[in-house]
Amino acid sequence: MGLAGLRAAAEALQRACGAWTPRLGRRLLGWPPMAEKAEAPAPVGPRQEQDRKARSGWQGRDRAWEDAEQPAKKLKSGADGEPPRKLPKRKIVMLLAYSGKGYHGMQRNIGSSQFKTIEDDLVSALVRSGCIPENHGEDMRKMSFQRCARTDKGVSAAGQVVSLKVWLIDDILEKINSHLPSHIRILGLKRVTGGFNSKNRCDARTYVYMLPTFAFAHKDRDVQDETYRLSAETLRQVNRLLACYEGTHNFHNFTSQKGPREPSAQRYVLDVFCEEPFERDGMEFAVIKVKGQSFMTHQIRKMVGLVVAIVKGYAPEDLLERSWGEAKVDVPKAPGLGLVLERVHFETYNRRFGCDGLHEPLDWAREEAEAAAFKEQHIYPTITSTERHERSMAQWLSTLPAHDFSATAHAAASPGAKVPSPQEGSGGDGDSD
Repeated sequence: MGLAGLRAAAEALQRACGAWTPRLGRRLLGWPPMAEKAEAPAPVGPRQEQDRKARSGWQGRDRAWEDAEQPAKKLKSGADGEPPRKLPKRKIVMLLAYSGKGYHGMQRNIGSSQFKTIEDDLVSALVRSGCIPENHGEDMRKMSFQRCARTDKGVSAAGQVVSLKVWLIDDILEKINSHLPSHIRILGLKRVTGGFNSKNRCDARTYVYMLPTFAFAHKDRDVQDETYRLSAETLRQVNRLLACYEGTHNFHNFTSQKGPREPSAQRYVLDVFCEEPFERDGMEFAVIKVKGQSFMTHQIRKMVGLVVAIVKGYAPEDLLERSWGEAKVDVPKAPGLGLVLERVHFETYNRRFGCDGLHEPLDWAREEAEAAAFKEQHIYPTITSTERHERSMAQWLSTLPAHDFSATAHAAASPGAKVPSPQEGSGGDGDSD
């Protein structure tokens, strides 16, 4: 058979079996085999792939799950009717102001609905406004929540700062405040570094204590009611005693459950003084301002209480110096009503990050006017009206004669315990008053 016959036979074979290939043609023609060459498979469309699987039996019951369509995940809708979102969370700080009357302090007590705190209302507003998911409200660690100070029962604030991670939704301040009562307000918000912790980054706290001046009336020489007016001489005595607190001292007698040899009992007070008196609703008040690195539970209230006891003539002046020794001293605790967290300070953070072009300094200068207005509207009127109607200061003053300011008891300490020096740090159990 000639070459033309072979070609005709090969074409006939191709038509018959549909399996013509160049390799088969070369074999029929008696030519040497081709060199092996890997060829990329031609792209296969969805229809061809389906036919191929059908021919191969891949759509049987054993492999039917491969073609089953998986249900799509559903994103939770935000509060306030916002559309579903999957936004990244950002670390921020919030400037918070509140009147503490009727609350059992700042810090939330998870699982306890009996004692309402400021953070209970705040977390509820964050969830309802769509800033955080609901499970973050149940476990605050999930949003890296931290406050600068754990203010005590009845204590107010005009400059509390909290740090947390949130969704930065539109109009975030307005939406949070819309779910807060009028006596709790977010005054400002700023972005901070990812590892920012408001408690650990805070260099100092400034508190003010507002009290009626009849608290300084001498028990034997002056009238003991709201007709009393503070003299310049008594004001100088008050400031002389307050100045003794400045510097580093052992304040174990100004808190509870703190031994005299515990390093954390050492606290550094930068500045403390009493301002000029002023009148409100016919009653004279004065404000004591104190700035320190950190304060222990009830420390400021006891600092005020001891000075009041000395000025009124119930306690000797040398009791102040003795209170820093190891002996246990009876230090009275002034009411919590007049105490206000005025401001928290971040000087070290501001020096490092405040001018890096990425973050704002945490000085809150633009919010000062709003903070002052909040104090005038919600904090000071509450203090004056409560004092007038409930007479908390007058009732507390009546308990001073029951204290024994002459007795001291040596606090128990382990034999090898170290007495910390004034240079040792004031870290420890955090800030609370």
